Amino acid sequence: MKYMARVGLGLAGALLLGATAQAQTKWNLPAAYPIDNYHTENLNQFAKDVADATGGKLQITVHPNASLFKAPEIKRAVATGQAQIGEVLMSIHENEDPLFGIDIIPFLATSFDESVKLWNAAKPQLEKKLESQRVKLLYSVPWGPQGLYSSKELKSVEDMKGLKFRAYNVGTARIGEAVGAQAVTVQAAELPQALATGVVNSWMSSGSTGYDSKVWESQKYFYDVQAWLPRNIVMVNKAAFDALDKDTQDAVLKAAAAAEERGLKIAKEKSTWYLEQFKAKGMTVSPPSPELEAGLKKIGEQLAADWVKRAGPAGEAVMNEYKKM
Repeated sequence: MKYMARVGLGLAGALLLGATAQAQTKWNLPAAYPIDNYHTENLNQFAKDVADATGGKLQITVHPNASLFKAPEIKRAVATGQAQIGEVLMSIHENEDPLFGIDIIPFLATSFDESVKLWNAAKPQLEKKLESQRVKLLYSVPWGPQGLYSSKELKSVEDMKGLKFRAYNVGTARIGEAVGAQAVTVQAAELPQALATGVVNSWMSSGSTGYDSKVWESQKYFYDVQAWLPRNIVMVNKAAFDALDKDTQDAVLKAAAAAEERGLKIAKEKSTWYLEQFKAKGMTVSPPSPELEAGLKKIGEQLAADWVKRAGPAGEAVMNEYKKM
């Protein structure tokens, strides 16, 4: 009887430990942007929503500013289980598959509404690709329209020749090469130092990245060319997600849907605010000259044609779907 009692207590203890372990499931979420960037703030709210909805059963810790993994390493970290969940700029993986660069085709989708349509057209193909890599897509949030920063006035693309042009993915590197600039790869976490030390003096990005980097301290001009709206995607390791009970999975998916909607709303609100801040800091904010815009669009047409060739049938299917929307 004493033996049976001990066995019973042991089983009860094991069950209690199992329940405690379930209650203390913890995920790490590496991210590449500063803690006060709206993408990171949205991640923190997502993590809070998950914790609240699960009664603390699932705790997600956000690690901002590439503090846990550098930006290009995050996706692999999630796929291999080094991190359970993570956020990446989708287009930095275009070398792996052209589909990851569909959101940065110049002048294909230049407004938030067009960005949403393009995302909806591409999402099924992207989900399929990520699933094959042991990763589940949770949600996506766009950056604002991409503008052109410069330390000097630019009247045409010829004025960009010889500039040290910051690249953060395949698409921006090709733009730098096309205008005769020197393309220098710099991710967001290293950009403030690169600007301060003159490693780069021209680049294309959103108002958000410029604001985070205090661009007004080193550069004077911002041209609102609205070239494209790149996207961040939040993904989870498939095995980690599958290990959750159904209620917790549902809570994660519900919080993800809310984060996508909330992130889009914030992105829209912030895009104008950032440009106002640039003006207040003494920067010249203006639309591109007709010559500069025409030159960039000509480059964009060539890059779009190149992308379609590289993307093959999958890319063509996404383009056709987008055009029907």
